[in-house]
Amino acid sequence: MAKKKTVFECIECGHQDPKWLGRCPSCGKWNTMEQVSLSNSGSSGNSLSDFLSTGLSSKSSVMLHDVNSSELPRFSSGFIEIDRVLGGGIMRGSAVLLGGEPGIGKSTLMMQIAGAVKSEDNTGKVLYISGEESANQLKMRADRLGIKSPNIELLIESDLRKILDVLDSSRPELVILDSIQTVVSEEAGKVPGTVNQVKYCGHSLITWCKNNNSAIFFIAHVTKEGIIAGPKIVEHMVDTVLYFDHSNSGIRFVRAAKNRFGSVDELGLFTMESTGLREVKDPSTLFLIQRDGGIPPGIATVPVYEGTRALMVEIQALTIPAKSGFSRIYSDRIDNNRVSRIAAVLEKNLNLRFADQDIYVNVAGGIKLNEVGIELALACALYSARTGIPFPTETAVAGEISLAGEIRPTAHMERRVKTSAEMGYKRFIGPNPVETGTSKSLQGIYRGVSNISESIQSIFGKG
Repeated sequence: MAKKKTVFECIECGHQDPKWLGRCPSCGKWNTMEQVSLSNSGSSGNSLSDFLSTGLSSKSSVMLHDVNSSELPRFSSGFIEIDRVLGGGIMRGSAVLLGGEPGIGKSTLMMQIAGAVKSEDNTGKVLYISGEESANQLKMRADRLGIKSPNIELLIESDLRKILDVLDSSRPELVILDSIQTVVSEEAGKVPGTVNQVKYCGHSLITWCKNNNSAIFFIAHVTKEGIIAGPKIVEHMVDTVLYFDHSNSGIRFVRAAKNRFGSVDELGLFTMESTGLREVKDPSTLFLIQRDGGIPPGIATVPVYEGTRALMVEIQALTIPAKSGFSRIYSDRIDNNRVSRIAAVLEKNLNLRFADQDIYVNVAGGIKLNEVGIELALACALYSARTGIPFPTETAVAGEISLAGEIRPTAHMERRVKTSAEMGYKRFIGPNPVETGTSKSLQGIYRGVSNISESIQSIFGKG
């Protein structure tokens, strides 16, 4: 009789070794190696893998020109903002990973989507799987949110095998899992939330959904650094990665860090109310501060292009003498390196001294800005803060600044100018020449500049 082969497998990451080791060479954890037979090992052929492979349309290669390239139909999440971020709606067979801080409203958003989702026949069947909350807790949340959809099924379970059995019998159009860190499979170890468990269970559920044209949303925790907890491989396995963030003003942002079926530049805006999350219908003035008088020094206005719309945003700057002997930059909404570079350009071209100043930069409304079109506004805010000269009212600016002080063109300039004009701004300063195709009516408020010195003179005057 042949001897049964065994290996030592790490219960944390799944690494296998022919002999026992005190420390796993893959994840570095101590005393995590356990002896398992090859027939029970998650890496060799097992019953769950056979179960997942059943029903696959093809097990051999196909010619590229023989593949049907027609896109699977999307269905609405019930939220315009979510559909915009996803690229036009929920794609059938797609996997979406939603991460955010504890208490920000991830479960609330998913419950509202479960109650509002609409398919082509308006019978979108949703399976809400929870490994953290009881059915009573989910029902209380649904009642608070006013959700009365008859198409929502609840499954309070964390065992992967039982979840797959329910999926086979229910065949939902949308699956919501709260959260991926709670699902466990005996074939991937005994401890839930480990690297091996998250990878194995995530891949199994994604495989089932793709084989059955069902969409799945994973809710994931984030670390204190703000990144999704767990192995990075999970972000590679899913089609879309969404981050749910908030500002000090109470605005919730949904932004895509990865999207195989759409753009990653779109931004979804929500506010949290007693009845749940509500979409922001008109975000044009959301990031502007209403004032009775003029604009104080250190503030400049810029239209920021987010996906398919332009938002008017205030950039705020403050400079004070450095107390520690060297200059420091405090900016959590705009990258510190960008602030340092723009300050260096101003110091070189305008003889302003920032080396002995502490620089504070903020964005009204708490939105994070990454695009290059904000650099001219950032330069104006720093100049205004350093000199004490206020930025002129009813003026907006946009443009990229090179290291030589040149003002370079940015994308969608016509849309930025048009949004500024609709908001009542009488003057717009940007790169010269104006983007081809800009209407003559918009050119009436537009003035093109070629470098930072010309920009400052045009905006603040020769003084």
